[in-house]
Amino acid sequence: MNRTLSLSLLLTTVLLGTACARASEEATSSPASATATASPVAVTAGATIDPELPLAIVHKTASCGCCGVWADHLKAAGFAVEIRDTDDMHPVKQRLGVPAGKASCHTAEIGGYVVEGHIPASDIKRLLKERPTARGLVLPGMPAGSPGMEMPDGHVQPYTVELVLADGSTQPFAQHGQGG
Repeated sequence: MNRTLSLSLLLTTVLLGTACARASEEATSSPASATATASPVAVTAGATIDPELPLAIVHKTASCGCCGVWADHLKAAGFAVEIRDTDDMHPVKQRLGVPAGKASCHTAEIGGYVVEGHIPASDIKRLLKERPTARGLVLPGMPAGSPGMEMPDGHVQPYTVELVLADGSTQPFAQHGQGG
């Protein structure tokens, strides 16, 4: 890979990561009450809503671009998506039982489960099919190459989606990326 492309990839990753990391930090640091606004359910051009899939309610800060890209990933996979922009993600994460240290930049409610972070739609569909007794799925941080964090060169950083059990503990649910 040439040096210009490498620098461009690095800069893109840093800029996306910084904006979304700021949203993630705000979500866990501010216990003030949240102000939320909902946008209408929208479908990406060419995507079809699968009536068998539940509505995905995505809580995010208005300034986080990668969250919108992840929501588009869900729409493309057949989910109807409702976006709820909020000024403070902390109460949402607390209400839904996102374990400490497992936060990301957005939180979704899908079929009675919490879905935290850039989790692939295929993992969410598997969760909904298997219906384990659990709180939901988490993917801490924002791994490069995960849905919404795609890299121009197609690189996928290895990452593990975790299942959050009823007691708040986690266990591996799915592996992605190189070696995953």
